[in-house]
Amino acid sequence: MLSELAVRNLGVIDEASVVVGSGMTVVTGETGVGKTLVVGAIDLLIGGRADAALVRPGAAEAEVEGRFIDGDAETVLRRVIPADGRSRAYIDGRLATAARLSELGRSLVDLHGQHAHQSLLRGAVQRAALDRFAAIDASELRSLGDDLRSVDSALAELGGDARERLREIDLLSHQLSEIDAAAIDGADEDERLDSAESLLADAADHQRAAHQAVALLDSDGAVADGLGRVQAVLGDRAPFSAVSERLAAVAAEISDLATEARTLGESIKDDPAALDSLRERRALLAGLRRKYGATLGDVIEFRSATARRLSELESFEERAAAAERRKAEVEQRLAVERRRVLAARAAAAPELAAAVEAHLRELAMGAARLAVSVEGSAGEQVSLRLAANPGHEPQPLRSVASGGELARTMLALRLVLTEGPSTLVFDEVDAGIGGVAAQAVGRSLAQLGAAHQVIVVTHLAQVAACGDNHIVVEKSQSGASTTVGLRILRDEDRPVELSRMLSGSPHSASARRHAEELLAAANRPRADPPDPPDLPDLPDPPGSPELSDPPVRGSAAV
Repeated sequence: MLSELAVRNLGVIDEASVVVGSGMTVVTGETGVGKTLVVGAIDLLIGGRADAALVRPGAAEAEVEGRFIDGDAETVLRRVIPADGRSRAYIDGRLATAARLSELGRSLVDLHGQHAHQSLLRGAVQRAALDRFAAIDASELRSLGDDLRSVDSALAELGGDARERLREIDLLSHQLSEIDAAAIDGADEDERLDSAESLLADAADHQRAAHQAVALLDSDGAVADGLGRVQAVLGDRAPFSAVSERLAAVAAEISDLATEARTLGESIKDDPAALDSLRERRALLAGLRRKYGATLGDVIEFRSATARRLSELESFEERAAAAERRKAEVEQRLAVERRRVLAARAAAAPELAAAVEAHLRELAMGAARLAVSVEGSAGEQVSLRLAANPGHEPQPLRSVASGGELARTMLALRLVLTEGPSTLVFDEVDAGIGGVAAQAVGRSLAQLGAAHQVIVVTHLAQVAACGDNHIVVEKSQSGASTTVGLRILRDEDRPVELSRMLSGSPHSASARRHAEELLAAANRPRADPPDPPDLPDLPDPPGSPELSDPPVRGSAAV
């Protein structure tokens, strides 16, 4: 639900914020004061069209921010509309596209009125609504559809064209033969060949180095000779006994090193033919890597994938026959399921229409006709159509011209379907009605508020009296400056605002009595709604005093 709304430099509002409660919240105010800016702010917040004309004159940009809470989860949406340039969107403080904001917004809020965010206008949502209304389980239909797409995809991968399949078999066979002919000796063969080539290419130099090393380390060499002279100098002198022992060990180690160097040198062969053969092998492997992978490991993996694909193609007839049998089975089951779902949706369509029409009659749309169109092999094309006036054919809800009629139709649908986003906003839902119908609209909205957060912009006291929370949009005069702001009314202040709505005079004694009657009637159990009080036409007295309410929270210069 929307827990807090903050607005800056939007239209006539300089800066205002309000905490929104659960249940039904009504937004009221004098005509022309800017009540629809509340709806407009929410519209912008959930991806609505941003217009630079919305920016308050003299301001660089307008900003709307809203905090949504769902259990322990919290989401903050923000929209910035500059006076010059593109709007910016933020989700939890991070930049986002307007499309992403709209996608998320549709799951949080539904706007009902002259706005484009009504989820029930979308065909897929209407189909899901019909299924929920009639408890139609379409999960098997969806599952079989997925199975059919999977089988078709498998057939396409097998290769349906015989010539194309043979060409692919020929290519894969050639690639497999080429790789197998190379008989790659592991993924690290390149590294081992590189080391071997380095040894063979420098064989003569390696042999010369070994010969020189042996000459220096041998018993007649310079190193052994020098070591022998050091041992002779120290002799048996006691202070150097430890050094003499270490020298003897070094002499033995040098002798071993000379033997090892001689053995290694003799093992190295200068073999130009072996070197040429090794280089040819490396060139062969390099050619395979150019074709089939960056490394020999990649080439080996390519070989495995090629062998699998070749096996699939060579067993095409058998696999294709199995896939075709599976496809025929799925199609048969799918046809049965489509007929079942179609029949269920077609049977439920008039029942849904009748249920909605019953609510429309209570909402002063007694002449309205709702039709639920079901088309397609499984009734997948569901369309809710409305004829608001006699003599007209039902048209898709999106084509309904009157914002008030559309909002009331959405209200009736919501009362029947109950499911939807947690926050529902209604604008113009009470347009063109009054009396009993107005109170019926108020009761219906309050009923909807038991399962959703409902925000209603209204000009009717009968509707406003049904709210759990009441926000007033009001002007305040300070010298030559007029300000507009939002304020939450306390319970004791609500009769004053309802009196103003009834008569234009917030302190009319007669209007005050009727306002209190409306509030008392609205607070009775919803299951047994009372008749509305008899409200006479009351004149607007000139020079009515201003509301004696606490200061406005937030203001705007006009």
